[in-house]
Amino acid sequence: MTSISERRLEQRPPLEKIMDTVFLWAARISALAIAGVLIWIITLVFIQALPAIGQFGLGFLFKSTWNPVRDEYGILTPIYGTIVSSLIALLISVPIGLGVSIVLSEDYLPTQIQRILVFLVELLAAIPSVVYGLWGVFVLIPFLREITPLKGPSMLPAALILSVMILPTISAIARDALINVDIGVRQAAVGLGATRWETILLVILPAASSGIIGGIMLALGRALGETMAVTMLIGNSNQLNVSLFQPSNTISSLLANQFAEASGLQVSALMYAALVLAIITLVVNMLAQIVVTQLQKI
Repeated sequence: MTSISERRLEQRPPLEKIMDTVFLWAARISALAIAGVLIWIITLVFIQALPAIGQFGLGFLFKSTWNPVRDEYGILTPIYGTIVSSLIALLISVPIGLGVSIVLSEDYLPTQIQRILVFLVELLAAIPSVVYGLWGVFVLIPFLREITPLKGPSMLPAALILSVMILPTISAIARDALINVDIGVRQAAVGLGATRWETILLVILPAASSGIIGGIMLALGRALGETMAVTMLIGNSNQLNVSLFQPSNTISSLLANQFAEASGLQVSALMYAALVLAIITLVVNMLAQIVVTQLQKI
C-alpha cells in the first residue's frame, strides 16, 4: 500500500521528474568535480615536493634553518607560527564572536539596529586582507609599542589582526545557528522556570553547538591559510621565538616571501611546505566534521 507522499510523487508531471533527475546528477557531478580538483591540487603539489621529501624526509618538519645558499631547509618555525597565531586568534575571537551572535540573535536591541549591526559585522569579511595589514602596520603596531615591550612586527599583532579577520565568520555562523534553534526548546526551558540567561547558556547554546563549532573550525581554516596581513605583521623571521613580542613566521608567509625568487631545490622545499599546510588544513576540517557529526547525534 503506497503512502500519500508516494502517490503525490507518482502524480508529478514528467518534466518535473526529469528536472529533479537532472539536478540530482548535476549535484553529484559537481561534488565529484570538487573532490577531483582537490585531489589534483594535492597530487601536483606532492609531485613538485618529491625532491625535497626525498632529501629532507620528516626532518624538514623539525628544523628551523632556511638557507637557500646551502640548500638547507626546515619549517619548524613556520609551523609553530601558523598554529600559535591561529590559536591565539581563536582564543580572542571566539568569546567575542559568541557574545556578538547572542546580542544579534536575541531581542536585546531594536530590529532596525540589529540589522545595521549585522551588516557592519559581516562587512568586516569584505575588507581585503592587505587593508588589515596596512592598518596593523600604521595603527596597531604603534599602539602596542606604547603599552607593551613590542618593538615592531611580531607574533602578537599578527594574531590580533587574525582575530579581527575571523570574527565575522564566527559571529555570522553562530548567529544563524542560534536563530535556527526551535522556539519550542526556548519555551520549554522558560516553562520549567529557567531564567533568560540560563535558557541561553544551558539550552540554546548547546542546541546550536554543532553549527557554532562548524563556524569556529571554518574560521580556524581561514586563519591557518591567511597570507598578506600576516606577512606584513609577523616579522617573517625563521628563528624560533616563544615570545609573542618577537618576530616569527607562518607557512603562508614563507611561501609569499620566497616563491618569487626561488629556484632549484628551494622550489621543491616550498612545495613541501605547501603540502604540510594543506595536510594541516585537511586534518582540521576532518576533525571539525567529526565533532559536528558527534554533536548532532546528541
